[in-house]
Amino acid sequence: MSNASLLTVFILMGLPHTPGLDALLFGVFLVVYVLTVLGNLLILLVIRVDSHLHTPMYYFLTNLSFIDMWFSTVTVPKMLMTLVSPSGRAISFHNCVAQLYFFHFLGSTECFLYTVMSYDRYLAISYPLRYTRMMSGSRCALLATSTWLSGSLHSAVQTIMTFHLPYCGPNQIQHYFCDAPPILKLACADTSANEMVIFVDTGIVASGCFVLIVLSYVSIVCSILRIRTSDGRCRAFQTCASHCIVVLCFFVPCVVIYLRPGSMDAMDGVVAVFYTVLTPFLNPVVYTLRNEEVKKAVLKLRDKVAHPQRK
Repeated sequence: MSNASLLTVFILMGLPHTPGLDALLFGVFLVVYVLTVLGNLLILLVIRVDSHLHTPMYYFLTNLSFIDMWFSTVTVPKMLMTLVSPSGRAISFHNCVAQLYFFHFLGSTECFLYTVMSYDRYLAISYPLRYTRMMSGSRCALLATSTWLSGSLHSAVQTIMTFHLPYCGPNQIQHYFCDAPPILKLACADTSANEMVIFVDTGIVASGCFVLIVLSYVSIVCSILRIRTSDGRCRAFQTCASHCIVVLCFFVPCVVIYLRPGSMDAMDGVVAVFYTVLTPFLNPVVYTLRNEEVKKAVLKLRDKVAHPQRK
């Protein structure tokens, strides 16, 4: 980081809204955040205690729930502080660096994980007899580790390219968390090269993952259409529908913010809510309400808690 960085504090301007909505927005986002954390903790607990869910699909779902829980935690608590009082908008330079790093680290890891999950569903549906051997425990661990390492590398590029520049004022970030596009506008230097590197890096990650996911699902649909029974086709489609829903909720807002020309600060803040707040909340909802195995495991866990002495 440059020694010319004179700013020690940034001011997060928060979500664009009328002041009278502070209390309402605080209540809504607080409830959503608490439900997000509890929902993802529930999935982690259910998969941990139910041996029937110790399969590759739920192994990756465990990683996804863990990521979503912390991905939401990186941004939402600070956003709630900006709604409570003006002093809550202040964030130190080093905390801003940390927030940007972990935001992109968890976000890009989730992006890679969605790709791995689509590949897992492709193998499960297209090669059911060889699936267990093809997705062994060691291979699952390797794929999961690769997503975390790739996410860390991507985030390091974003963070270095953003904070290597000098920042000497102003210090008002037109967003509710520290992200590269609004921070670069505050730099006291030419940011064109940094913006280009960040754009290319984000574009390769987002478009590459999305193309691989689309290819996986094209192959999945072709395999499903070859299933002879209607019940089999229905079960296969239901298995993949949940993944498709959360993928769209995650990728579409990212494309709007990071892979479009021009700048719309107000729109960026609103759109970012979809993948920083709503997607982590939707994942446990979608994967429990639309997944019979998880619902059965939740009911089984409830019965164990309600009747601990029952065999």
